[in-house]
Amino acid sequence: MSEPRTSPSIFTRGAVDLGALRPSGSPSPAAGAGAGGPAGPPAEQPAFSPSGGGNAAVIEVTEATFQTEVLERSMTTPVVIDFWAEWCEPCKQLSPVLEKLAIEGAGAWILAKIDVDANQRLAQMFRVQGIPMVFAVVGGQPVDAFSGVVPEAQLRQWIGAVLKAGGVEVEAPADPRLESADDALMVGDLDAAEAAYKKILFEAPADAAAEAGLAQVGLFRRVQGVDAAAALTAASAAPDDLEAQMLAADVEVLGGEAERAYKRLVDLVRRSVGDDKETVRKHLVTLFTIAGPDDPAVSAARRALASALF
Repeated sequence: MSEPRTSPSIFTRGAVDLGALRPSGSPSPAAGAGAGGPAGPPAEQPAFSPSGGGNAAVIEVTEATFQTEVLERSMTTPVVIDFWAEWCEPCKQLSPVLEKLAIEGAGAWILAKIDVDANQRLAQMFRVQGIPMVFAVVGGQPVDAFSGVVPEAQLRQWIGAVLKAGGVEVEAPADPRLESADDALMVGDLDAAEAAYKKILFEAPADAAAEAGLAQVGLFRRVQGVDAAAALTAASAAPDDLEAQMLAADVEVLGGEAERAYKRLVDLVRRSVGDDKETVRKHLVTLFTIAGPDDPAVSAARRALASALF
């Protein structure tokens, strides 16, 4: 299975006993299943009611609800578990991106959020040694996992592989050149990724995926070695400093807060004049390119930018 290769997979088949918290006498969700999946039709799923309300694609899971919300649900719908904690700063970067993608998935997969402080037995069962840590569960069994924060583009590819493992139809990559460029990006070889995306654009100037990839290379270059918290603090202290504001926007996009980044730069466009206004506009358009034209947040931000410019 594909995975976010900037952080090695820690999953080892058989290392996680998902039956450890199964009530006594309760049948295993994978009972009667061979390597190809369940031998017969899955049991009817309980009505879906995420704790605390919110979007049905994102749920809070506890030890008491793990059996139904993860094990049983994963028999028909892939479940991605996000182990997190309130004090975990990296979790605050990764979790919003996972939540965004789960909502976009519209039920194709479920994001199950588990607070490690409140559910220590679950964390021990999955041998969680550091957070954020993410597991994919399909057919009642873990199929892959990764730890740490990874960019949204890599998460999308990893989730696509999870959906394939769960038998969900996903579009196959149409261009092997693009796959090669994406692979270079994922392993951090920015020079190779940049060259590959530029080659695609030379041959097909309108390739939106290559444009987005090239823009992401630029984003990664700009944030290399940057302390995210310090960058945001510096931007707060200097609201009219173009470089500080654009770097803060980069940090926010990478942290899954693109809408906040767009608003930051639209507001800066309104306050700027002459060449400064154009510099900020171009930077913002580059960030739009990363998300793609179909992103609702981009559409809204483009309208706001047009208003700010004219």
